[in-house]
Amino acid sequence: EDEQIVTEIMRRRFFPALLTHKAWEGFHFAGHEIKITEATDCYGAVVWPSALVLCYFLETNSKQYNLVDKNVIEIGAGTGLVSIVASLLGALVTATDLPELLGNLQHNVLQNTKQKCKHQPCVRELSWGIDLEKNFPRSSCHFDYIMAADVVYHHPFLDELLLTFDHLCKKDTVILWAMKFRLDKENQFVGRFQTLFDLEVISNFPSLNITLYKAMRKGRMKT
Repeated sequence: EDEQIVTEIMRRRFFPALLTHKAWEGFHFAGHEIKITEATDCYGAVVWPSALVLCYFLETNSKQYNLVDKNVIEIGAGTGLVSIVASLLGALVTATDLPELLGNLQHNVLQNTKQKCKHQPCVRELSWGIDLEKNFPRSSCHFDYIMAADVVYHHPFLDELLLTFDHLCKKDTVILWAMKFRLDKENQFVGRFQTLFDLEVISNFPSLNITLYKAMRKGRMKT
């Protein structure tokens, strides 16, 4: 079953018939052909399999996780694929990442959502752990969903990442987080994450070493 679903997910990806001066990949999600411009000089400008897993889940579970008119923030949006799919599914999306990635992120989001979505998504800078209250004040920022794909990898900002999840997540916020398991240090982040949030595995793909989680604040999952 794992291999069948993974095969279906990977079928959503297509490549240009002709090489161009800009590297891009194409994807089929939410009834649209999505073209993503990539760069090979940084992790954040490449589409990773975890993003495809999360997009496939959003599309195939759109009744249970109805995104229409929901306020969604994606952290570590990278190329913007997840944010684009969430927008096409009707969400009001804020796509965030580091300043150096915002140009490519904005290009992809605009190219794939303009005049196609109920709500035009916005792109904002978010450096994990920095100026969170200033840029995303708790009193006025409320997100129904926080989405994250492959944000836990070999980087020195795991403390800041956990702080960012904590800051953005209200009592009724749902976190949808796709994670590829790599090294023990990063894997230990899951245990630290569970000190603040209840965690539920909603999909598991051993062939990709990727797990898709749903999380909420402690004590809120059942309610």
